[in-house]
Amino acid sequence: MKIVADENIPLLMECFGAMGEVVALPGRNISPEDVQDADALLVRSVTKVSRQLVENSSLKFVGTATAGFDHIDREYLACRGIAFSHAPGCNATAVVEYVLAALDILAERDGFELRDRTVGIIGKGQVGGRLYQMMARLGVEVCACDPWLALAEGNSGRYVSVDQLIACSDVICLHTPLIMDGPYPTHYLIGEQQLKAMKPGTVLINAGRGPVIDNAALKQCLGERDDLTVVLDVWEHEPDADPELMAQVDIATPHIAGYSLDGKIRGTEMIYKALCQHFGLPARVRLPAITPLPVLKQMKFSEGMTFSTTCSRAIRSVYDIRRDDATMRKGLIRAEESQRKLTFDLLRKDYPERREFSTLRVELKDCAPELVHIFQALQFRIGDEF
Repeated sequence: MKIVADENIPLLMECFGAMGEVVALPGRNISPEDVQDADALLVRSVTKVSRQLVENSSLKFVGTATAGFDHIDREYLACRGIAFSHAPGCNATAVVEYVLAALDILAERDGFELRDRTVGIIGKGQVGGRLYQMMARLGVEVCACDPWLALAEGNSGRYVSVDQLIACSDVICLHTPLIMDGPYPTHYLIGEQQLKAMKPGTVLINAGRGPVIDNAALKQCLGERDDLTVVLDVWEHEPDADPELMAQVDIATPHIAGYSLDGKIRGTEMIYKALCQHFGLPARVRLPAITPLPVLKQMKFSEGMTFSTTCSRAIRSVYDIRRDDATMRKGLIRAEESQRKLTFDLLRKDYPERREFSTLRVELKDCAPELVHIFQALQFRIGDEF
């Protein structure tokens, strides 16, 4: 068996090496010639699996180690009888933690408590649904806009429109797929009108798909008003992120919200099992046994620590989003136009190891029960024994 794969898929050789020849390539550069005699193609989001890429190939299986699949022409794969698999929810926890990490930094900088804000979530799928549950567990008032779920569930008042959400929310989080047409398109869902309607002090976070926000309208809006706070992980025209917009937003990162090592490994595991099932092979690799241990495994807090300080220290010890923001600004704002795309991709390819909150054990000695509840809600592991 010949397997062509994105070289950035973690534990690639450990999982697939024993199955045959594995050809690891930069994902954005995989060509029709590379897959011509391949049996399987394994990708991440930077590889556009189109008719042009696969029509002259011998592929029998395509898997993407990502939750989203708008880079895959599934209809053409189906016409060719090529099996397809993706990894729904693999990075959802990582994206939720990205949002929490951003809000932690902004709350300290701007002097607000998250529990005093209303969070609006647009798109209540794998990521948005988990973020909704997380906010509810933390005691944060939360609302959601998801017309597909509203239709499926008969609404019953659980969902609001985009305009209603903007009117009532202090924090707006975008977690929709990119949908170009149909009854509920998301392309430019947030445009000039929606941006102008946002309340002063609104925090806007996009960790979904870049073109859900009209980036030109956003740039113009930020040039006219300074009372919005914006966090962008995704950009229109990636990997050619707009350096002028980057300079205007409060936190800028290179499409890495879901890039925890744990999330990536879950994605690898899901397409590994799918490939084994398709080709009738035994799934012998057990990924938990070969997952690296985190650098930081335990933190201890004692009585007297304030609530905000304790949670912030734990969150930032696992993931300090400011490092990603600083790295992107240093690499891209002053980069020559010809280098921006390459640099953006390199920031993703060479992204440092990041773990999830659940890899850290937090020990709370004589701390208030409320603090224990909050750490449990954030999905840190709790240990009371010293």
